[in-house]
Parts: sequence; structure tokens; C-alpha cells
Amino acid sequence: MNPVIRGPLFSVVPAAGVGQRMQAGIPKQYLTLAGKTLTEHTVQRLLSFAPIESVVVAVSADDPWWPTLPVASHRRVHAVTGGQSRAESVRNALAQVLMDGGEDAWVLVHDMARPLVRLSDIQSLLASTAEQGAILALPVVDTIKQAGGDSQIDDTLNRDIIWRALTPQLFPAAALYEALSGDLADVTDEASALERQGWRPKLVAGHSDNIKITVPEDLPLARFYLARQFEEQGDL
Repeated sequence: MNPVIRGPLFSVVPAAGVGQRMQAGIPKQYLTLAGKTLTEHTVQRLLSFAPIESVVVAVSADDPWWPTLPVASHRRVHAVTGGQSRAESVRNALAQVLMDGGEDAWVLVHDMARPLVRLSDIQSLLASTAEQGAILALPVVDTIKQAGGDSQIDDTLNRDIIWRALTPQLFPAAALYEALSGDLADVTDEASALERQGWRPKLVAGHSDNIKITVPEDLPLARFYLARQFEEQGDL
């Protein structure tokens, strides 16, 4: 493993949200993809990455679905109660990580709604990280417009310097826990919390099939990508 990572490695998965944009009647993490819930796909893929000591999942206090999944009782899976926001849920999970792994622990924070992350991308993230962490990301290929308040174009941005943030995002657990203290209103991902502290995490290019399932039309696309990954076999 990268010598920068001197302590044990954990994964944190916030999963206390309801995913209203899916309009599914149940939280989107419990929708099925190829016969398994998104939660099972995501957690099992993280568990298959051997360096991860444990996967800490932050779930809603009144979640009736999580306890019914076989993966919930896996010896390397721990559940904590999530918060009102993603940032609060991640912080609650980090408290468990620090309890189990100590101040030198590192953490991969991953979206539960990204069930197709490749293990090769996680390995690249670990190999490429520096002291201030790293995130999986994709360079933007579309032309990007900046809109004004009237939904008219104000500017065309330079796409050569714009990346889409993905997950996992990899950081020292103690530093991330501290960064997620205080006002979390403008924190949209873990990197943004540390950026407020002056950190400059590395951007590591990942695969475009690491999609976040957010709206109903994402599920057929995920089925396509999953089938293609199974055909490729060795490049997960």
C-alpha cells in the first residue's frame, strides 16, 4: 500500500437518505439491480477489496430494510445511525472509524448509490494519494455554460480545468472528522469540507461507468454497465 497511508484503511458509506428524485416509494439504495439491492452491490464490492478493515454504513434510525439484508450481518460491516445530512452521516461513521482504527486510520468515503465502482479504480486512488488525500473524478468533456439568474448564459467555462467529482474519496479519518465540524451547509462532498481547511486533494481519473444512480433512467444504464463489467471480468 502507498506509504503515505500509515494506518488501517476503512470505508464509510452514508446511506440515511431517501433519494426523492428516484420517485420509487422506498429509499433508492434498496432498489434492485440484477437481483440484488444497490446496497448489496455496493457493500459487497467494497468488501471484496481486501485492504479495507471494515465498511461502516450510516443508516437511518428507523430503517426497516437494512437489517434484512445478509450483508448487514457480515463480520466486516458495522452500522451506525446517520444524521440529517450526508455530512452528518459521514461524521457519525467517522467516529466509529476512529474508535476502531485510531488516529492514524484512513477512510474511503463512497456513495451507496454508486454500485459499479471498479476495484482497479480504488487501487489507483490508493496508489496515487498524497498526504492531503485524493478523490476519483472525471475530466469534463462537454462544453460547460455558466448561467445567470434568468437562465441565460453568462459565460462558457474552460472545460480543460473542470472535473466531475466521483467517489470513493480518500482522506485521513481524523482530519476529515475535524473538517466536518461546525457549519456544514456548503459541504457537498468530503473534499469540499477539507478544501475549506486549505487542503488540495489530488484528482485521480476513474472510469465513466462509476455512475451515481439518482433518477429512474439511471437504472437501465446501470444494468448495461454491470453486464459489460461481468463480460470484462478481470478489470473490476
